[in-house]
Amino acid sequence: MPHFQIKLLEGKSEEQKQKLTEEVIKAAQSVVGFGEESYSVSIEEYTLNEWKTKVYPNDIMAKEKVLYKKPGYKF
Repeated sequence: MPHFQIKLLEGKSEEQKQKLTEEVIKAAQSVVGFGEESYSVSIEEYTLNEWKTKVYPNDIMAKEKVLYKKPGYKF
């Protein structure tokens, strides 16, 4: 059962987060299949400072072996 963990900079509306969730599920269904009931999505918001000091080094760069799309920025 696919689960997507999305990390974002803070400030997106609930409507934007809901739409993102819907689009991620639609895209995944078109590639890997499964019914909508098989998916779950969590969204976590971070400040820019938290992104620089926690998310970028620990969740992105420390996991390069499983990173399928590297960011085009560096801190």
